[in-house]
Amino acid sequence: MISINSKQMEAIFNHGKEGYPHEVCGIILGACSGHTKKAVEIRKAGNLNTDRAHDRYEMDPKDLLAAEREAKEMGIEVVGFYHTHPDHPAAPSEFDRQRAWPMYSYLIISVREGEDVSVRSWQLNDETEKFEEEKILGESE
Repeated sequence: MISINSKQMEAIFNHGKEGYPHEVCGIILGACSGHTKKAVEIRKAGNLNTDRAHDRYEMDPKDLLAAEREAKEMGIEVVGFYHTHPDHPAAPSEFDRQRAWPMYSYLIISVREGEDVSVRSWQLNDETEKFEEEKILGESE
């Protein structure tokens, strides 16, 4: 389960709408407590995939490294990632599965015609190597 407040979710949705019709991506910094991840900060990341930006993303490793350093300084960690699916459902593709790491939350936002439609979160099962949907717990700010 991942806990994320409305301000953080709004930042993710706005990033998705700004980037439409291309996929955008970002990093979720936070803390883990048992099976629950709590988002603390959201960081945008660049999409280096210019050839297929409409249906693929490749997170800029410089952005990931900067986020990891920032998290370490704050005493937190990277707990997940987000990306958009322009004009497609908020479900992981095979491409997403092949690039995922276990233990992290993967928020996928469906953006249709420039407006957010839905968000779902997924976690890769280390044993089955398949995504399992996880609950998103909304919080007040």
